[in-house]
Amino acid sequence: MGLGVLEDHSTLEHVPGTATLEDLDELAAGVRAQSGQARLKTSKEGVILVPQPSNDPKDPLNLPLWRRDLITAILCLWSVIASTLSPLLAANTLTLTLYFRRPFNEIALLTGYHVLGVGIAGFIFVPSARVWGKRHLYLLGTLIIIISSIWGGASNHNFNSLMAARFFQGVGLAPFEALVNASVGDLYFVHERGKRMALTNLSLFGGAFFTPVIVGKLTASIGWQWSFYFIAIFGALLFPLVVLLVPETAYRRDDSLNTDTYITDKRDSYESGHELKSKSPNDAVESHTDDAAHAMPKQPLITREGLMPFNGRKTDESFGKLLLRPFPLFFHPGILMMMLIQGMMIGWTVLIGIVLAAIMLGPPLFFDEVKTGYMYSGAFIGALLGFLLAGVLSDSSAKWMTRLNKGIYEPEFRLVLVIPQLIFGCAGLYGFGITSSNTPVYGWFWPDFFFALEVMGMVLGAVASALYIVDAHREIAIEAFTCLLVFKNIFSFGLTYSGYGWLVKNGVKPVFMAISSVQVVICLLAIPMYVLGKKNRSFFARHDIFAKLKLK
Repeated sequence: MGLGVLEDHSTLEHVPGTATLEDLDELAAGVRAQSGQARLKTSKEGVILVPQPSNDPKDPLNLPLWRRDLITAILCLWSVIASTLSPLLAANTLTLTLYFRRPFNEIALLTGYHVLGVGIAGFIFVPSARVWGKRHLYLLGTLIIIISSIWGGASNHNFNSLMAARFFQGVGLAPFEALVNASVGDLYFVHERGKRMALTNLSLFGGAFFTPVIVGKLTASIGWQWSFYFIAIFGALLFPLVVLLVPETAYRRDDSLNTDTYITDKRDSYESGHELKSKSPNDAVESHTDDAAHAMPKQPLITREGLMPFNGRKTDESFGKLLLRPFPLFFHPGILMMMLIQGMMIGWTVLIGIVLAAIMLGPPLFFDEVKTGYMYSGAFIGALLGFLLAGVLSDSSAKWMTRLNKGIYEPEFRLVLVIPQLIFGCAGLYGFGITSSNTPVYGWFWPDFFFALEVMGMVLGAVASALYIVDAHREIAIEAFTCLLVFKNIFSFGLTYSGYGWLVKNGVKPVFMAISSVQVVICLLAIPMYVLGKKNRSFFARHDIFAKLKLK
């Protein structure tokens, strides 16, 4: 048992996801080289690279680190723009209710149908990413967001037109929400992913909480339509960066190089460079650096091939089968657990948005759209603090636990981030329910403070779930992220559809006491997932669910 993670005693010699992450420790890497381990490439710091890069200069893992970070930075910039779409109307509830003369729950559906569009589009876009890569979807999503934002701003008094525009804004958002984290898995080695994953999640979620702060003031000054027009303007400015500087990140690499996902059977092991334990004492560790010492031809920053939306199939598998693949993963314990850890907290955040709009606009506070927008400043600060904490803890905790585990890395080490999610997130939910139900006593500050704590918990869970999926199930990461995307958006749609009535019927405090307790249970379920996670990975490696359902 490695730090509480139960060992697998099946016929597998290597369980996908488990890695000898002496990767994360320069000293251990040196020890491994001296002891005659397999011929593995390392960074210039002595870190053994997982997965192993190929010898092809077009392999994204062979790009200089600054180039990979540039791609990630551009995707993060677009993710910030895309993330503003979901809460775009959060501060405008009263304004739109009066403008369209529609009841409160119908205005909430402008957000509901938006997240429904994200969920539906994700099912189609993800298999397309598996077959033809991600670049064409980033380009398509960018164009859809620009066009639908112009459409939404021009809808004026046509409520159904605005509803349709919101749906298609969700369709445009889907590629970024579903694929940016998977692109981090394409571009980086395991020991490089933690901080980048925190940054991409900050971009995908953090911008969402600052949006109402700006939109509330913007609406009061020049009208709600300009919140749509500004999205189109900024999107058009960033579009050339995506076209010119974001090449395809997916790459068909030999399975033997995917040292974090390959399967080795004890009954049929063989001598090859991709085994974790070498049979030859004369093997050495090869160096792999980002400078001239790495004998790899330099790739131009912009190439004709890189400008193409497609550069060949990434798999020979059928699009139709890939379309159906996410469905069985809803019953995969590891994926289901990550859906709950991330998706439930996101849903509760949407519910808090409904409460803010309902409570702050009414007595005794009587907030207008500007003051209601300012209430999201606490959530934005909570998002920043959450991602800073995740960035500090994600890689450092994995390295520390790997050293304690004698140089063996287990993806379950990523689940320690659920501990601060439990502390901050659940405290935020309980506290918000108590204080927001009694604003004459607690005013606006304490609900906003606990909203910040809840958002901290939400983003910690988002980072934990994304890292665990990429590290433990990278071979099905795209399908897994589809499940997360669909679950959280369909769950959020359900809350926008019925959450307001639920709160009116039962009261704010009883509802939040109930959901807070549910969230505590979900966080505690991470304990058996941590203990049994390696056995779960081994089971599904030996019993390929896709093969059994003829989806391969």
